[in-house]
Amino acid sequence: MIITVRSITFYLFTFLFFFSPSLASEHDHKYEPDEHVILWVNKVGPYYNPQETYNYFILPFCHPDGHIEHRWGGLGEVLGGNELIDSQLDIKFKKNVDKTVVCELKLDASKATQFKDAIENSYWFEFFIDDLPLWGFVGEYRFDKNGENPKHMLYTNKNLIIKYNGNQIIHVNMTQDGAKPVEDGRVYELTYTVTWIPTDISFAKRFEVYLDYPFFEHQIHWFSIFNSFMMVIFLTGLVSMILMRTLRNDYAKYAREDDDLESLERDVSEECGWKLVHGDVFRPPRSLSLLSAFVGTGAQLAALIFLVIILAIVGMLYTGRGAIITTFIVCYALTSFIAGYVGGGMYSRNGGKNWIKSTVLTASLFPFLCFGIGFLLNIVAIFYGSLAAIPFGTMVVVFIIWAFISFPLALLGTVVGRNWNGAPNNPCRVKTIPRPIPEKKWYLTPTIISLMGGLLPFGSIFIEMYFVFTSFWNYKVYYVYGFMLLVFMILIIVTICVTIVGTYFLLNAENYHWQWTSFFSAASTAIYVYLYAIYYYRVKTKMTGLFQTSFYFGYTMMFCLGLGILCGAVGHLGSNLFVRRIYRNIKCD
Repeated sequence: MIITVRSITFYLFTFLFFFSPSLASEHDHKYEPDEHVILWVNKVGPYYNPQETYNYFILPFCHPDGHIEHRWGGLGEVLGGNELIDSQLDIKFKKNVDKTVVCELKLDASKATQFKDAIENSYWFEFFIDDLPLWGFVGEYRFDKNGENPKHMLYTNKNLIIKYNGNQIIHVNMTQDGAKPVEDGRVYELTYTVTWIPTDISFAKRFEVYLDYPFFEHQIHWFSIFNSFMMVIFLTGLVSMILMRTLRNDYAKYAREDDDLESLERDVSEECGWKLVHGDVFRPPRSLSLLSAFVGTGAQLAALIFLVIILAIVGMLYTGRGAIITTFIVCYALTSFIAGYVGGGMYSRNGGKNWIKSTVLTASLFPFLCFGIGFLLNIVAIFYGSLAAIPFGTMVVVFIIWAFISFPLALLGTVVGRNWNGAPNNPCRVKTIPRPIPEKKWYLTPTIISLMGGLLPFGSIFIEMYFVFTSFWNYKVYYVYGFMLLVFMILIIVTICVTIVGTYFLLNAENYHWQWTSFFSAASTAIYVYLYAIYYYRVKTKMTGLFQTSFYFGYTMMFCLGLGILCGAVGHLGSNLFVRRIYRNIKCD
């Protein structure tokens, strides 16, 4: 595909001005009587495979005459696998249309086979009128009175029901009838009707009909929030009561007067646990540049998720095609400064010298991991000829956003972080010779602590994961972002508390390699989410085929990578504050 300057300019224009309401649609949603209303046909595909979608005219429906008008709605819409085409049906505002023939469709053997395969695989399609979606099935199976001899029935008539208030369209619906057997050589008249009905529903509430209130506001959803909230209280109380009490007793030993020499010598001879590793606990971790990149990226993702949730609550982004995706990309680029600042400051505080390497890793680690997964999925989508395949022009636009916005901001953040937050300020001096780590029981090893650390954070988001997965994989519009914000904050608090407890146990085992352990302890939450995704795929969905399976586990892997990096960074930063706090109050020399 040849990319022209004009096409790139168009994509950038769409990207930069996406949030302008006047450019989010082709008009201001106001119509004059008898003004033409466009019915856009979008995509078609197997109902149980949400990502396996194709151009509507991959099936031998009636094609528009002459020039086919496409509508490109922006970066997020393209990445979401949408391709709107003008159906050229004669629909005018407030003007009813009796049954009208669109075209005569004659099926040959090839076309009949296409429709039969589509009906067998429960193919559905999506239309849009005034940015409001319509859905329907291509056809259905019908059996005789004895439940035998199934026939492939093709719907030939579409009844469009449009409700309006004043000069605005409020609600659209579609029913289908005229089902006829799919037979080779048969001629069908494809028809449609349009009925306009006035309503008193306001334009601001027109999208509420697509929201499944009973599902998302079910009692179990409220109960899950309460359960997670109680977990937060329990964990914060546990950290405050047990750890602080233990540490207070340890501090008391160091606060005694030096004249009690005999008592002091006895305490020193009995000293054990976390106090013995004060000369090694601030030793720079292995692969410092990689850990700094992970922590910086995780801090960026935490800020990104918080910002996107707030924008979704305020701006109701779920009402627009691709709005969430576009918002995510824009906010990711703009929050890259945070990644550079946190990662660069951490790298410099620990004595890192090659800050260019750290910057490149921080700016490119997560995007390139996602790009690698997305590249493989794109090959599958291209092989199948699906709309899920990302056009080359869109890839160029995304790369331009990364190269000219995200990377420079990460570089700026690294420079600022090195100068403002990069000075070493360890409470204890690092000894020249590393202290040997003694053998401990199996449950105090870094591996076990890391694996156990993700259980409680996963438990705090378990119910919400069900609602998120269901909305993404089962055609439900997720709109309860207030719930998501609460669960996200609970996840952050639970992750910090659990990681602090795990770090304390590790240091008490005289193991000073807490940096990577604290990261993996929190990041292991993503492992349990991925295991839950496998269970959800097998039990809660009816997905089939290489295409949908690869997209399901590929998208889930992207999500879990982001979640793992986010939680790992939060856990590490929380443990870092905890470690500095406890070693600041002891006599290290």
